[in-house]
Amino acid sequence: MKSRYAGSRWDAGKFGGIVQRAEDQLGVLVRPPRSLSRGSYRVYLSPAALAEFVEMVAMRGFGLRGRRTKQSSLLQMAEEGRRLHPSVSLSENSRGGLGPEFQQQGFSKPPEVPLIESGALAECLVSPRSGREWDVPANGASDRESPESLDMAPGDISSSGVLEKLEEGIYVGDLWYLNYSDLPACRMTGLTRFASFWVEKGEIKAPVQVMRFDETVYRVLGENLIGLTKEREFIPDSGTYGSRSTRSIRLPGALVEDFAFTL
Repeated sequence: MKSRYAGSRWDAGKFGGIVQRAEDQLGVLVRPPRSLSRGSYRVYLSPAALAEFVEMVAMRGFGLRGRRTKQSSLLQMAEEGRRLHPSVSLSENSRGGLGPEFQQQGFSKPPEVPLIESGALAECLVSPRSGREWDVPANGASDRESPESLDMAPGDISSSGVLEKLEEGIYVGDLWYLNYSDLPACRMTGLTRFASFWVEKGEIKAPVQVMRFDETVYRVLGENLIGLTKEREFIPDSGTYGSRSTRSIRLPGALVEDFAFTL
């Protein structure tokens, strides 16, 4: 089991709820694990799992350089007009993150840059170098032109009722080892991680064996998205390579149908 709790103000009640949920799920892990065949399942992606998926999209999706050199994972949105579900909105919210209001060369960042608005592609992240190269105003992005304080808007599903809405399917606690299997199509593959469970009649029944998925952002956050949770989780990057990271992401959980598992 692995749980996170982070924020700028301590909330004993919220912390206690997280610990209690972890304890309840830990009790399920002693049951015999369920092996599922490959195929499509209804899933609930916890905020931690959705964060892994969204951060992979963000790594190659929102930079001006990637779009101009045709190496963006969201090129179909930029050039073909593809859209995500109307409930999906993403922004680079420097005002609500952990990092400073300037990037590594000292250029200031605006408080917020809209990246996706109601499912449609909005602005892109522009570093000073890209701005000079393509004669576009920079907006404080780093050289990598990837978000550092990514913020995803909430939905209308209560977290306390998500198992009932899932009804039968897989509760995915986390994902890892993600990589692109088809960059232009924004298709990714990866594995389930930590506590993931089989759910029947709105109740967790058993842990599931590790499974591999292969999905596109256009299905997961587009045509197959059932809804997002009202409650969101703030997840700081715990990386310490060279220095402590100030990157973070705030996002809800996601209920998705026909999520494709290949193994």
